[in-house]
Amino acid sequence: MWWKEPVTTLKGVGVKKAAELAALNIFSVGDLLEFYPRQGAYLDYAKLKTIKELDVDNSKQIFKATVYQVKNGYGASRRSYTSVTVRDETGYATLYFFGGQRYKAQKLKPDTVLQITGRVRQGRTTKSVSEVDVQPLEQDEGKTPGIVPVYALSGNLTQKNLRTWISEALRLAAEDLPESLPAKVVSQCNLPDRYTALKNIHFPESWEALRRAKQRFVFEELFLLQCGLLYYRQQSHDNREGIKHAADGALVKDVMQGLPFELTAAQQQAWREISLDMQDKKPMHRILQGDVGSGKTVISALALAKAVENGYQGCIMVPTEILAAQHFETLEQYLQPYGVRIALLTGGMRAKARRELLLNLELGLVDVVVGTHALLEEDVRFANLSLTVTDEQHRFGVEQRARLSNKSANAPDVLVMTATPIPRTLALTVYGDLDISVMKGRPPQRKPVRTLCYTDERRREVYAGLVRQVQAGRQAYVVCPLIEESDVLAVHSAQRVYEELKRDFLQDIPCALLHGRLKGAEKDAIMSSFAAGELKVLVSTTVIEVGVNVPNATLMVIENAERFGLAQLHQLRGRVGRGSEQSYCVLLTAADSPEALARLNVLHESEDGFYLAEKDMEQRGAGQLFGLKQHGLPDLRIADIMRDVDVIAQVRQLAQAQLRTPEDWAEIRRLVEMQFGERFNMIFNT
Repeated sequence: MWWKEPVTTLKGVGVKKAAELAALNIFSVGDLLEFYPRQGAYLDYAKLKTIKELDVDNSKQIFKATVYQVKNGYGASRRSYTSVTVRDETGYATLYFFGGQRYKAQKLKPDTVLQITGRVRQGRTTKSVSEVDVQPLEQDEGKTPGIVPVYALSGNLTQKNLRTWISEALRLAAEDLPESLPAKVVSQCNLPDRYTALKNIHFPESWEALRRAKQRFVFEELFLLQCGLLYYRQQSHDNREGIKHAADGALVKDVMQGLPFELTAAQQQAWREISLDMQDKKPMHRILQGDVGSGKTVISALALAKAVENGYQGCIMVPTEILAAQHFETLEQYLQPYGVRIALLTGGMRAKARRELLLNLELGLVDVVVGTHALLEEDVRFANLSLTVTDEQHRFGVEQRARLSNKSANAPDVLVMTATPIPRTLALTVYGDLDISVMKGRPPQRKPVRTLCYTDERRREVYAGLVRQVQAGRQAYVVCPLIEESDVLAVHSAQRVYEELKRDFLQDIPCALLHGRLKGAEKDAIMSSFAAGELKVLVSTTVIEVGVNVPNATLMVIENAERFGLAQLHQLRGRVGRGSEQSYCVLLTAADSPEALARLNVLHESEDGFYLAEKDMEQRGAGQLFGLKQHGLPDLRIADIMRDVDVIAQVRQLAQAQLRTPEDWAEIRRLVEMQFGERFNMIFNT
């Protein structure tokens, strides 16, 4: 069929142009038609402002101008920038590019015609444009009547190239274009047909026609994504016979009564949901979302106890060896007093100890095993596995979860845990194959972490305070965004900060540098020394973000905090405040704008990870925070899982209503495969 024909079948697309299209992931005629104009990038030349007409109110505006000159310079705090002066028949404006955006500006040549989007203010001599996005245009553009699309291109491709080839592809589509949604859905939801929508997303007849075309493709992408998730769920576990556990017995009750604290209301609710799932014959597939320090581990201990008291085994998989050791110690405290046999399996074990553990596991002489990715190896076999727990879910893909489940003869119950807070509607997409339990808040025995935000002028004062904390017997983290100095980013690197602290502040204090380039054994040795209290200060990149528990660490200093998202800062902050002493998180920032300081002060105001995640997504977009690929999901071409939350809720209900018969499931698989193909590896690679 023509949809899958290579782009070279189109007039004017030779080998060179095909290679440039391939760089944009355009290989077939169908790929070309699904290469939509950039978000919001349509020009109505009749409505474009001149430079003279631009408002200087810091609002985002779009205009057309020609490059006059390009210069490099330095601003406040020696921050480098590139300025591009542009002009039209009414005057001049200056575009400012900072950081990693500078390379785009430096490639611009005089007399290049640009479509420019940015925030406009009044500068000293000209209008000043920041947060700039530019798109080169052909010299004669602007004479075309109507609404014109603008595509994100690279290489020597031009807007005219794309429009010409897409016009030809649309002529093919007019003759033969299969529908990509069930006919009853198109009718029920009053959507334009596929051809009309494609025509109007590339060459809109009107702004209303464009709106309806976008609506159609956002709906289509999210509807088929939800159908794919439901299909995966039906194939992977709804059709498999699970293990029915009895109601909570003596072991679960003993473990609960032996806890040195009362469960919070949120913990009790989460345990009720998990316990009822385990008592059902249908296998549990549940995610437990708990904020940093909310007490998820104790809930996993109760679930493991329930498996053991029913005569089965359980396992818990975590991303690092140091985290595995910490979970092992915690579960020993909760479970071992009641006769539960617990073992630790990691990649660094001696061969003899590993062979002995694997034999005991296969013979049923181990009840619960805690491990890393080592649990996934082929020679790890269980006698009677009924529960798998995966901690820090975002570090493991769907395929790894499935491999762990396949170590049971029946379909085991699956519990995944994450400290990454995601709003519920968004979680329906990211974790669409799972039921969701949410634990908000933290146990009352934990004091809130005091969060302070300072500019770089107070760095020495902050580090003097760090020394006082260490002298009082405490430990501290210092987190930096990069390992080494960068020519592009003016930030404090971990290497430089470590050397500076050793020279100026920590001459007689044991400290270490931790980063992702170290070998696993080196990282584990450093973390073990820090956890044991031998090291007092740890200078690190974000490798310490995941679940390390050092109750004596009471201070975290984060350099260049403006470089991190709110959700990530909250995760990092969760490494302190785990003991009985008051803990502090100090955010150091080189940014001096009121907007940057206000963003960081949100952390001072709130310890609610869900609230902070929503704020983060408002500012940065969900795509940056929750990459879909790591969850086995396809990247989205036009939908946005944060912006389109209302559509997600609508299409999930509609998808559930559509999938009734085997014929429905077969049709949906065909449509999902047509839409996403290999990009949806959750379905097609498992």
